[in-house]
Amino acid sequence: MDEEGIGAEIFALVADIYPICRSITGNGVRETLRRLGRHIPLTVHEVPTGTQVFDWTIPREWNIRDAYIADDSGRHVVDFRDHTLHVVNYSTPVHVRMPLAQLRQHIFTLPDQPDLIPYRTSYYEERWGFCMAHNALMALPDGIYEARIDATLQDGSLTYGEFLHPGDSDEEFLFSAHVCHPSLANDNCAGLALLTRLAARLAPLRTRYSYRFLFAPGTIGAITWLARNELVASRIRHGLVLSCVGDSGGPSYKRSRQGDAAIDRAMAHLLHHAPGTPTVTDFVPYGYDERQFCSPGFNLPVGLFQRSRFGSFPEYHTSGDNLSFVRPEHLASSYRTITAAIDIIENDQRLRNVLPKCEPQLGRRGLYAAIGGSQAGPSRSMAMLWTLNFADGHHSLLDIAERAGLPFSEIAEAASILEIHGLLVPASG
Repeated sequence: MDEEGIGAEIFALVADIYPICRSITGNGVRETLRRLGRHIPLTVHEVPTGTQVFDWTIPREWNIRDAYIADDSGRHVVDFRDHTLHVVNYSTPVHVRMPLAQLRQHIFTLPDQPDLIPYRTSYYEERWGFCMAHNALMALPDGIYEARIDATLQDGSLTYGEFLHPGDSDEEFLFSAHVCHPSLANDNCAGLALLTRLAARLAPLRTRYSYRFLFAPGTIGAITWLARNELVASRIRHGLVLSCVGDSGGPSYKRSRQGDAAIDRAMAHLLHHAPGTPTVTDFVPYGYDERQFCSPGFNLPVGLFQRSRFGSFPEYHTSGDNLSFVRPEHLASSYRTITAAIDIIENDQRLRNVLPKCEPQLGRRGLYAAIGGSQAGPSRSMAMLWTLNFADGHHSLLDIAERAGLPFSEIAEAASILEIHGLLVPASG
């Protein structure tokens, strides 16, 4: 499918799951996984409340039916049905009447962004609260208000989903996106939708590696998966966490804790040749679930891919992160970057030039003619020369691309042509 088509496809799935109120547990996660499961055969896991997962414990399950603040006339001045961010995520149930001055202690706003609703959570501290635009709060007259949060917080389970595409090897490439955020389009409906479409595209293909797609609540979900899958984790050779992949910024990549893993080199190479304002940063133990996969007891080669980095754009964790903030063309660009990373991981190899003493006569083999007559001709010729010179059994194709300053795709294409003509063979050992 062309780039415009895949971008529209991903955006449609973003729009489908955007309205759902998700949290680290509950029916919002289940409904989201159900919708993703229309496109790929997801395996859904339920882990009971109270289960110990390393130093953490699965919390009680939270579900919300309704919430509002009403004035004396019964008019809803805040309504959860208008936007899922209006309620502090994981709020305990409450039904009270109180003066506005007292109610303000339970209302969160953004005075510096007065027209936006903030996203707030209370996962591990029982409290209740509402979020609203600061200008809307300032417009409320004094008086008695009714505040109601119709929710439950009780024993249940934590839910996560995964899909495994088996490859020729049981060594795995892990993709992960957090499924806990409510109506935030870029963070992280975009990541969920992109990985779902990617998994659907990979499903019928034969691949070198196996590909695991994990859709789990942030932090506690990744910790839970790792606690239940230590043997599987030992097979992970490459990994990417995705978030904020639908906006116009970046792209950006945060290296794994290892710093020089194959995925780190592949992503750095791709971003070096990417348009826009690409950035590559070193690992820090803060961010998304890459910090769990990169904890010292696992130290997996898992990096973080985003467009704009989390916390760096004004819409982050606000109602400004809506469907107008993400665009199909940016989703398609992110998709193209991820598929290019897969191409590198799948196709990187060490080859050996069978005629290493001086250059082989390419013209006699028709290789110059095969690539002549186009603007890309000189670049492809150089790709062949670089590949022949460094295909010594010690340098991989990615090594050669980095040394040549050329995109991996050009070096891989040159290598394929040279193999067909018997000038390169796989390196032994």
